[in-house]
Amino acid sequence: MNPLKISITGVRGVVGETLTPHLIVQFTQAFATYVGGGAVFVCNDARHSAAMVRSAVLSGLLATGCEPVDFGVCPTPSMQFALMGANASAGIAVSAGHNPEAWNALRFIRGDGMYFNAQQGDSLLDVYHSAAYTKAAWDEFKTVRIKANPWDAHLEKIRNAFDTARIKKRKFHIAVDTCNGACSQPATRLLESMGCKVTAIHDQPGRPFPHDPEPTRQNMQTLRAVVRATGCDAGFMFDTAGDRLGIVTDKGDALFEELTLPLCVMLQMQENPGVVITNLSTTRAVEDVAHAAGARVIRTPIGQAYVAEAAYKNKAVIAGEGSGGIILPAVQNNNDSMATMAFLLHHMARRRAKISTLVDKIPHYEMCKHKAPMDFTRIYSAIQRARLDAARMFPGARLILDDGVKLEWRDAWLHLRPSNTESVIRIITEARTAARAEKLLQAGLELIA
Repeated sequence: MNPLKISITGVRGVVGETLTPHLIVQFTQAFATYVGGGAVFVCNDARHSAAMVRSAVLSGLLATGCEPVDFGVCPTPSMQFALMGANASAGIAVSAGHNPEAWNALRFIRGDGMYFNAQQGDSLLDVYHSAAYTKAAWDEFKTVRIKANPWDAHLEKIRNAFDTARIKKRKFHIAVDTCNGACSQPATRLLESMGCKVTAIHDQPGRPFPHDPEPTRQNMQTLRAVVRATGCDAGFMFDTAGDRLGIVTDKGDALFEELTLPLCVMLQMQENPGVVITNLSTTRAVEDVAHAAGARVIRTPIGQAYVAEAAYKNKAVIAGEGSGGIILPAVQNNNDSMATMAFLLHHMARRRAKISTLVDKIPHYEMCKHKAPMDFTRIYSAIQRARLDAARMFPGARLILDDGVKLEWRDAWLHLRPSNTESVIRIITEARTAARAEKLLQAGLELIA
């Protein structure tokens, strides 16, 4: 149940089982061959396997004649920001982000800071399978450069993008849970530079994860207790890479991760409306708040690469997914949890509003999310059967096959799709009532049985 996952998000697996040093070096050699050499930025989160995986990546880059630039423990968005405008070929983020600690991953990033798109990912796999990698001669090896102050420019951009002066005047008290990941130091530094008092928990990079790093309500229970005990204005949880953000309100309520994007879209529409990009599995509340401002919503297949590419092509003012990953083009065209945190503080300060008050304005839906574990050899045949059976079982529904199987009704929807990051089929349903959402979930389980 823990196979190697190769997808548009990169290569990830359980270290010591499927993600081995040999495989890491080979994929890195294929990547370096594909990008054509030059400087390649490398960063990692702080999980226990990071040193081994990063070392194998650096070896693979050196073996092909690249010049690695080592950012060390650094949020992936900070490295992506550094790539923009830099004289570098590409980047590799060593991080499994929201996955449990046993996992790690190589995430492949273009020279413009964005993830590989589907076509580029397929081309990279062709190079990997051909095993025709560029090989540097003994006297052609470069040296590894160490990047000093790897996130300073990124934090400065965030401060300049939002109303830092007004945030400072509010003197917010903010709690953060960085899951002992890459945001442990920079998130605290950003908040303090914006005049906030910070109460940080789980902020020791390299220590074991205190809980799974996915910013869900279940994983924010300790953060909730801290916010309630200290009277914080808000609490924020980061995954280990710095891609996704979880929110705890001033009342100590941990928000469902699907609410992060509609909250941000609602605030963005009030200040600067425009095109919104999200994926097929994200709540319809995004349409509700965007359409209220006369804005258009475009949906894509699931994955940051798809969403970011569409955001760039359509000049979106905001984009994101129901995972808590938000793209704010005013900072960069990638998921950026620290920028999202600053964006929320910006609006809390300008409106002199509590975050709980802002959340109360989001339209309400009921959603079910279920992971159906399945051997990776059966996943795609199960999805194919579901495609065939869905039209027969639900003739009145709109059928969308852009990513798995999605059935839409006027007031509800059901989505089945293979995960990009785990050996599971994800089943997501949404409706106006919990009973309808649960009924659709059971129908989804029947479709893949």
